[in-house]
Amino acid sequence: MNIKDEILREHSKQQAIKIASYIGTAPDRFGELMHLFFDREYRTSQRAAWVVSHCLDKHPGLAKPHLEKMVLNLRNEVHVAVVRNTLRVLQFMDIPDEVLGEATDICFTIMESGSQPIAVKVFAMTVLANICKKLPDLKNELTLLIEDQMPFASAGFRSRGTKILRQLR
Repeated sequence: MNIKDEILREHSKQQAIKIASYIGTAPDRFGELMHLFFDREYRTSQRAAWVVSHCLDKHPGLAKPHLEKMVLNLRNEVHVAVVRNTLRVLQFMDIPDEVLGEATDICFTIMESGSQPIAVKVFAMTVLANICKKLPDLKNELTLLIEDQMPFASAGFRSRGTKILRQLR
């Protein structure tokens, strides 16, 4: 299977799952997918991001060699699907110490932004809550940020925010 051709052929959940199944646990195939994930062409990276998310749902260990680059990629101008799927994956990962500071800064910037989609902010909030387990000094800052946004937030944000506030306390 030519992964790039399949990604560009069709944009559907069924197609993403089909490609993820093909990749399976093969690190070389996943590496090829990650090359597409980091592609500068937005359609390629957008569609690859969805497949990456499906792959890592079943085989999270495949991410380990790519986590640092994934975090740093959030500093680039990338499609919102890349940001959303990266943060979705990071919720369930142990972020390496080498990029923990970067991940923290990026997630706080996303949380403070008024222009990010709700799903992106919610995933960033969850990543930050997980980071607080390693860096408890950040709990107060995250708590204040969540509490500040709760009155104006969507139901999804309020739901996740309430759960995370309980967890932080």
